[in-house]
This record gives sequence, C-alpha cells and structure tokens, in this order.
Amino acid sequence: MLQLILIAARNLSRHRRRTLLLGGAIAGVTALLVVLLGLSNGIHATMLQSATTLMTGHVNVGGFFKASAGQAAPVVTHYQTLLEKVRKDVPELDYAVHRGRGFGKLVSDTGSLQSGIAGVEIGIEPGLPRVLELESGTLWGLKEPRSLLLFHDQAKKLGVNVGDSVTISATTLRGVTNTLDVHVVGIAKDVGLLSKFNVFVPEESLRALYQLNSDTTGALLLYLKDIRDIPEVQERLRKTLAAAGYGVMDYDPTVFWQKFQSVNREGWTGQKLDITNWEDETSFLKWTMRVVQVLSGSLIVILLIIISIGIMNTLWIAIRERTREVGTLRAIGMQGTRVMLMFLIEALMLSLGATILGAVLGLGACLGVNLARIQVPDAVQLFLMSSRLHLLVNVQSLFISVGVITACATLVSLIPSYLASRLEPVTAMHHIG
Repeated sequence: MLQLILIAARNLSRHRRRTLLLGGAIAGVTALLVVLLGLSNGIHATMLQSATTLMTGHVNVGGFFKASAGQAAPVVTHYQTLLEKVRKDVPELDYAVHRGRGFGKLVSDTGSLQSGIAGVEIGIEPGLPRVLELESGTLWGLKEPRSLLLFHDQAKKLGVNVGDSVTISATTLRGVTNTLDVHVVGIAKDVGLLSKFNVFVPEESLRALYQLNSDTTGALLLYLKDIRDIPEVQERLRKTLAAAGYGVMDYDPTVFWQKFQSVNREGWTGQKLDITNWEDETSFLKWTMRVVQVLSGSLIVILLIIISIGIMNTLWIAIRERTREVGTLRAIGMQGTRVMLMFLIEALMLSLGATILGAVLGLGACLGVNLARIQVPDAVQLFLMSSRLHLLVNVQSLFISVGVITACATLVSLIPSYLASRLEPVTAMHHIG
C-alpha cells in the first residue's frame, strides 16, 4: 500500500499543471459549497434569532381571555403566578419575558397604518438590544411612559421622526374604542418581513390602551438553554399546567392571531392557555427557508455534477497519456486490481488536499463577508430577515463540504481506473500517444 501511495504522489508531482488545474477546480467548488452552506445556515440562524426576539420565544405560554362567548382577547391573567409555576416546571429555562399583545391603528399628522402592538418591559429584554439596530433615537427610551419604537418603513409611512407624536387607536376587551397618545423614541432598521407586523411600546402603556390591570400580559416567552428541548418542554407544560387547574387549548400549530375566528366560535368564557413554540408562531415565514434550501440544494447538485464530469474526463485523459506506463507496471507483475487502486489513491490524495484548501478559502470568505457587514437591498431583506448579510459556518458544514466533494471525486474516478486496470500489458506497451 505504501508503494502505491508513493507512486500516486510522484504522479501528482510530476504532472504539476494538470494537478494544479484539477485541484484548483475542486478547491473552488469546495469553497463555493462552504459559502452556500454558510449562507443557508446564516439565514436560518438569523431568522431564528430575529423571530425569537421580535415575535416569539422558543416556547410560548399565551392564550385567550373571553369576557363573553363571542369576544376573545390575547390576554393572560395573573401572569406572575403563572410565571412562578413555569419556572418550577422548566429547569431547562434560560430566561423568560412577558410580552403584551395588541393590534391597532397608528395615526400621525400625515399618515396612518394598521399594526400589531407589542408591549415590552425593556429592562428585562436581553434579546432586543442584540437584534435591533437603531437608525435614530434609543431603545432604552421605551423605559419612558407612553413611548413608541418603530421600524424604518413604518416611520416613513407615518412621516414621523424621533420626538414626534403618534396616536394609537384600538378596541378594548369590552368593545369600546380607546386611544393613546405616544411619542417616538426610536426608529430601528428594517429586518425583512419581521419588521412589518409590530411596533413596540412599554407594556404599561399597552395595558392603559386596553384598560387592563397590572397583573395581565399577552404571553410568557420562554427561552431555553438548548432549543432541542423545545418539544419536550412544550408537551410537559401542557400536562403540568392542565394538572394545576389551568384551562389549556388543544394544540394548534399556527400563529396566535390566526386563531381568533375559531376561538370566538367556541362557547367557553374565562381564561384558556395556548402552548406553542417558535415555529408555530412563525409558520407563515417557513416558505422563506424552503426557498433558500431548494435554491442552495439545486446549486450544490449542479456543482457536484460539473466537478464529477470534469474529474472523470481529466482522469481519463491522464490514463490515456500513461497507457504505456500502465502496460509496464502490468508487465512487471502488478495486478489489475492494484493498478485500479493506484489511480483511486491518486484521485483521493488530489481531491482531499484540494477540498481542505477549498474549505479554508471558503471559511475565510465567510469571515470576510461578516467583517464587511454588508448592507443588503430592501428586497433581499425579505428573505434574510436582517438588514445585513451574515454567513454562519460551523464545523459540521466544513466536514460535510470536504467529505462530500472528496467522496464524489473519488467515486467518479472508479470508471477510468477500472478501464486502466483492464488494459492488456502487450497492447498497452505498444500504445503510441
């Protein structure tokens, strides 16, 4: 085996031009594969971080309160007692926040828009400062009563800047229209579709708008230390909260505002909790990841086909050039299986070295893109869920890139290697070319 490895290494060294051209092609494809995987992983990670900060937790304990059979509101009552119960039941919990849920009309002097309204207590929100990038104002202005934080497009539609006043109009749980005057304290950069649905106000201001008491909220957003625990925690909470006497709704994997119609048709009154996870609350965004995965997968398949054909043709040409060498090896006693193994080792050595180089180059390209903090166009933000391009490369992606390309390159070399092993010694030694 050592002798075959030495022969393969000598052949690669002797034919430097061919080795560099083919190795460069393999390295380039590997680097591109690393970048594609980094883009796919980056979009998924960005979507997860943005969605689980702006709209949902990993697991959510929300629900509806019905003062009458046909009128439901996204309200959780006595949430502090409920939060204590949740902390005892979920040792996997990293931290939890309570977030008010509302919907209303925002009116300025020059425009208006309909939007979801999230009530936050900014002092206990560690995620928002990491995700929101402000164009003007300050996120901590939400500590002020009757303050408002908008996104860029929302502020543009309303024609407002930091310091301007906006009136929020909403229908209370009793069916009465109420208004609240607020002032803009911050304008954040858009983050794709996620910045189209919500504005942020202090939770106390949201309670004043809906005329709710201080022990109510919209949902408890639970953030776990390991997101792989989500299914287990979600199912456990359904059982423990039901056993503790809380009414729990049947599981429905859709976003909470799509459940109003079905909840209003049900005849119960009072409080019922709804236990969901982040994928349920962002189910309307899943098409984005599907599109990215399909495009990335298609490009990867095309790349593998191209590089496989190129390697096969190059090796076939190389074998034809070395036909007399193969005949000499066969004439001195080397069996056909060892000839085939020699060419396979040569292909493996070339592809493995090239893919490792390509993986390093791809990793460097991804790090360079992240350091450049590239601003993406508005249309692209709809897919990226972020104002900047972020690529995420992990160890698994690097091993996948190196392993897949190396395996494909080695496997496609089987055909020319097999044909070389079938050459008759006499015919091969008399070959001219």
